[in-house]
Amino acid sequence: MQNLNIYASKLVEKEESFSPGHRACIGCGEVLAVRLAVKAAGKNVVVVNATGCMEIIASQVPNTSWNVPWIHTLFENTAAVSSGIESGLKAMMRKGLIPQSDTNVVAIAGDGATLDIGFQSLSGAMERGHKLLYICFDNEAYMNTGVQRSSATPFGASTTTSPAGKKSTGQTSWKKDMPALAVAHGIPYVATANPSYPFDLMEKVKKALNVDGPSYIQVMSVCPTGWRCAGDLTIRLGRLSAETGVFPLYEVENGKYKMSLDFPRLRPLTDYTSLQGRFRHLTPEMLGDIQQKVVEKYNEIKAKAGCG
Repeated sequence: MQNLNIYASKLVEKEESFSPGHRACIGCGEVLAVRLAVKAAGKNVVVVNATGCMEIIASQVPNTSWNVPWIHTLFENTAAVSSGIESGLKAMMRKGLIPQSDTNVVAIAGDGATLDIGFQSLSGAMERGHKLLYICFDNEAYMNTGVQRSSATPFGASTTTSPAGKKSTGQTSWKKDMPALAVAHGIPYVATANPSYPFDLMEKVKKALNVDGPSYIQVMSVCPTGWRCAGDLTIRLGRLSAETGVFPLYEVENGKYKMSLDFPRLRPLTDYTSLQGRFRHLTPEMLGDIQQKVVEKYNEIKAKAGCG
């Protein structure tokens, strides 16, 4: 184990592109995911950050946690701004205004800015074929503005705009399958990742940045505040999201699916939901229905990867 830890430490860049001292909530899974992702992206990068938690907690004037070029954009135009930066860099290099380099453009946003408000500009960027990486840090609601539901909110979860009560059972629609929508655009690389599996996440970021064209990674980001769970459960819940099949880890290279982790037998859904207050109201019958849907979706992805 000691030799493995030494080997792993040599693979990871020690210099931090995203520094401590930010104002994130205790146990924030998204901060950990951002730190790992930008570390993997290296120093020759421009980060384009949508409005959201990461913009709020890490960029209060005159302080910042960012040690790489960084720009804040609105909810709806992150992919459009990234496209403009990528095109502008290419034009300036072509005209000899700046040296030739492999500068990476990385757009980051939450699920609301990706699956809802910013989907139009993201779809356009994918369709045009810009060489950029778009990372969605998915905490399954609009957490920064008060835990409102998004189209990434899982069925049955209680939020401030899909509250559980006597006549309501929380979110009434199933989570939008954004990775599948990205695959449908025919882009070279799509993946899911999870900071509870840090080396897998960083390897996928590096792989995404090496493709010729757009790439998309959706990252599970545990939010103790919005999920109403203990802050010290972040890593455990991330692992449980994979082990129960709620958030499968896989990648799609040029349309070909591959499982990153395959569990022959999934853990019960309740191992995951019982640790979160947002699911506390669900009856055994409802949990059974959700469990069935989770297994069906997991098996569907395995079948695409040839593991079914």
